[in-house]
This record gives sequence, C-alpha cells and structure tokens, in this order.
Amino acid sequence: MGPVLRLQGGAFEVMTLLVDTSVWSLALRRDGPVESKEVIALREALDGADSVVTTGLVLQELLQGFSGAKASEAILDRFGALPLIQPDRQDHVAAAEVRNACRRGGVHIGTIDALLVQLCGRYDLTLLSTDKDFAHAARHIPFRLWGGA
Repeated sequence: MGPVLRLQGGAFEVMTLLVDTSVWSLALRRDGPVESKEVIALREALDGADSVVTTGLVLQELLQGFSGAKASEAILDRFGALPLIQPDRQDHVAAAEVRNACRRGGVHIGTIDALLVQLCGRYDLTLLSTDKDFAHAARHIPFRLWGGA
C-alpha cells in the first residue's frame, strides 16, 4: 500500500492511482465530464487527496481518441504534470504472464490492460478504471483495483 500518514486520532493511507484511459476519457469529454464515482475519485486525487501517475500507453490511447490539435495540446498540458511510469523489458514479460494467467482462468484482457495490471503490482499502485475486465482479472492476478463506494 502507499504511505501511511499519522494524524492526531488515527491514520489514513494515501493511494497512488494509475488511471486507466476509460476514466480519463470520461473526465476529459468535450461536452463535460461524466460524473461517475471514478471521475469524482480522479478529480479528488488531482486536488491532492491522492497521487496520480500515468504511463505512455494511456497517454497514447487518449491522444488517439481525441481529434484536433487543440484537444491534443490540452491533453499534453494536463499530463505534463503527472509522473510517467515507463515499463521495461521485465514488465512486458510479466504482463504476458498476467495475460496468460487470466486466459487460463477464462478471462480475456488486452495487452495494454495486462501491462497496466503488471505496473500496478510492481509499483504498488491502485488502478482506477471503469473497465469491468479488470474486476474479472483481479480474481486471477493479485493487484489493487480501486473500489470506491
């Protein structure tokens, strides 16, 4: 888990979130963000409640999904402040193992999703996503999936 902060009267944990493309897409919609619990959690984290990190794959998926120079500039500007996690060779090898373990359990997740799961495990991150495939994968692979009420 992330760092534990001690306060008078108790402690609380600060999470480090790896936010999936599904949540960013809802949060960055041109016609206004969707007010899902995941988007609210992202907004609160960005306001300082928790830490947020990203990876180049999420950035690439977002840039591919939004058209126009203005949208791309806005995404690049917003993502410029976030720490970027870069997978290495071992992460890709381990992500293949994640995908294979899920497949043996009857769960099919994509290549990028398997890599995100691997990065969460390696860096002790909590994955914030609206994609239900991750909940299915969590039955076969140990990683933290955000589950706010």
